[in-house]
Amino acid sequence: MLSRRDFLKISSVGGALFLVGTGGYALSKKYEPRQAVKIMVPVELLGPLDITKFATALLIPPVMPRAGTQGANGEIDYYEISMRQFEQQILPAGLPKTTVWGYGAIKADDPNGLLLHNAPSLTIEATWQKPVRIKWINDLVDDQGNFLPHLLPVDPTLHWANPAGGESLRDTRPIFQNTPGSYRGPVPIIAHVHGAVGVGDESDGYAEAWFLPAAKDIPADYATRGTWYDFFAGKAQAYQGQAWQPGSATFQYPNKGRAATIWYHDHCLGMTRVNVYAGPAGFFIIRGGPDGDDAVLDNRSSQPAILPGPAPKAGDPFPPATPYYEIPLAIQDRAFKKDGSLFYPDSREYFDEYQGDYIPKSDLSPIWNPEFFGNTLIVNGNTWPFQTVEQRRYRLRLLNGCQARFLILDFADIEGVQVWQIGNEGGLLKQPVNLGADHRYQLLMSPAERADLIVDFTNTPEGEYILRNLGPDEPYGGGEIGKDFEPADPETTGQVLQFRVIAASGPDESTPPQFLQLPPVADIPEAVITRKLSLMEMMAMSWDGPAEARLGVMDETGTPQELEWMDDITENPAVGTSEQWEFYNFTADAHPMHVHEVAFHVINREALVLDKEDEGPLVPVQLSGEVRPPEPWETGWKDTVIAYPGEVTRIQAQFENPGQFVWHCHIVEHEDNEMMRPYRVGPEQPGQPKPKM
Repeated sequence: MLSRRDFLKISSVGGALFLVGTGGYALSKKYEPRQAVKIMVPVELLGPLDITKFATALLIPPVMPRAGTQGANGEIDYYEISMRQFEQQILPAGLPKTTVWGYGAIKADDPNGLLLHNAPSLTIEATWQKPVRIKWINDLVDDQGNFLPHLLPVDPTLHWANPAGGESLRDTRPIFQNTPGSYRGPVPIIAHVHGAVGVGDESDGYAEAWFLPAAKDIPADYATRGTWYDFFAGKAQAYQGQAWQPGSATFQYPNKGRAATIWYHDHCLGMTRVNVYAGPAGFFIIRGGPDGDDAVLDNRSSQPAILPGPAPKAGDPFPPATPYYEIPLAIQDRAFKKDGSLFYPDSREYFDEYQGDYIPKSDLSPIWNPEFFGNTLIVNGNTWPFQTVEQRRYRLRLLNGCQARFLILDFADIEGVQVWQIGNEGGLLKQPVNLGADHRYQLLMSPAERADLIVDFTNTPEGEYILRNLGPDEPYGGGEIGKDFEPADPETTGQVLQFRVIAASGPDESTPPQFLQLPPVADIPEAVITRKLSLMEMMAMSWDGPAEARLGVMDETGTPQELEWMDDITENPAVGTSEQWEFYNFTADAHPMHVHEVAFHVINREALVLDKEDEGPLVPVQLSGEVRPPEPWETGWKDTVIAYPGEVTRIQAQFENPGQFVWHCHIVEHEDNEMMRPYRVGPEQPGQPKPKM
């Protein structure tokens, strides 16, 4: 019998630590808990203690240059952005470079525009209600125009893009007579702007709308595009007036959502975990509008407030000539081999020591791992960087870009600091939240969540300080640090970055955050329907471990019914209606639930009645009556919400744009193996593809 603390997996080679976590206990089809086992698997990794910390200056991502403008009056900002493979110095100088993928502009209308591919990629700056049109290009080819295989192991036994299956078997779970090796063919990609509100389904990055590079050596029997690509290409041509070209897709984002920190990343069916781990992701910041920075007032005078700035802007020199006081921070976890290359598991053995048969004697996928926890943290593309800050206020836009790791960022070791949260995924909150006085200087962030902070170093003595992470090196299920879970290793993943505090170079004219009056958050019309949805983890038939994660519905008796990606749509809001969605979590882990296309309000959470052995919720489900309101930092618009184990989490959204979208867990290993479901707003569209069985 192992506690949750025993889910930590440690492999040691010459002092190198490699962390891999299990999925906690899960409920099987008979709703019986499983136990984890502790494993010791040697892996030739670069040990995190062998990586010098705080030796690299933080990279503040520059702004992605436009290719130009389009539209009758130049009202559309137009970009041409490709995904490429390249080497990047992620580890400190003196250690090997790392081959990664990243997005970058290939054209710029400004002679100072930076044509740079990087991981994470440059920031797209957008204006509220001004459309952005992007031609996304799959440029994963070598110098001769031949396709590049994946950098990481790709499990072909999942329900995935499956280009090798041709048009008839693309976007399916292939049937094998024997256990296959990793897929080594051309790589499918599809970009998703996470948090884009009101985007057409043809531009949302639907997981079955992927496309291969326009390489010259694609095998003749391969599918070069996903099931939905041609349908969406037709919609886009009618809407935009231009055709998609081979190896690319052109998407348009109306930027109808509030001013906010959103982001973009790959979203290919059954491959998100490995595609994003290879590097392609970046910030997409929307500014302006009635809910933007100009609407923030100083409550002492009712005059416009001043938020910390400037931020990077288009055409800035690189490296910058002047300091930035608004800084985006993308925090990710990775592991590296001794040659500097990225490490990602290529066997289920790394998860729970399974060494038995796979296909055809087992239902376990041979390469897929239920979660992944890297042994290093990287910020803006470097392991453990440092940032020099003045004794003044800064605005930090944070993203948890980890695979499965929940972060609990801890500012408590920074003497004299004050930390206020003013925004989350959907823009500014109802009012600033004092994370210091009220929340022990800690900030919880699940994968894909964002936080807009004002961090005040005015009273911090000059010196060096570490931003720490108390989130566990294992799946997170809520609870108290040190009681319900152990914090991250304080010498490695318990450290994020270093602040080097120096004297202020001039007066700080920004408004102290306690005096900020944020714009009101609009209400949502009363819900016309409540949908009861379930979160489950399915046990393997031949092994005491999980085979996949699933989403589903609650039937009329209160019993969860699991569904797969290929099953018929069960969530079909009418256009313009408001709905309440309830996530019933029957697993032992918290899941960050993301709904495409909309922003939503968190309504509340309620505990479920557990069985007598506390092994899981009673089935049929019973509500305890213990209702918790949203956390203070959730009192605004969101696109990702933490659904805790043994609880129902309620959200409400208005579905205004017709089309085909998805909802899923943003632990990307879960998303890639059945913890994603399509949903449709409005009726079926004429000519839309039919689900593949």
